Amino acid sequence: MADAVIVVALLLVAGCATAAVATRDPMRQALVLSLLGVVLAVLFTVLQAPDAGLSQLAVGSALTPLLLMLTVRKVKRRAQGKERER
Repeated sequence: MADAVIVVALLLVAGCATAAVATRDPMRQALVLSLLGVVLAVLFTVLQAPDAGLSQLAVGSALTPLLLMLTVRKVKRRAQGKERER
């Protein structure tokens, strides 16, 4: 039973990682990266590493995607500001 759960979690991680790489829009990539962080946290919990799972949940699914989204937003605003100056 435990082996089946681990295999399912690994397949979900592989699917989410592939989706993150295949997505072209940076905002969507950040959202998929957030989902990947949640799936990795579940995998770590299944593998009996709840401390790593909680860390992954905080950093990998919340903080990193938030920083990416804020960075993309700032870059887009700067690009729009430069276009208006022309």
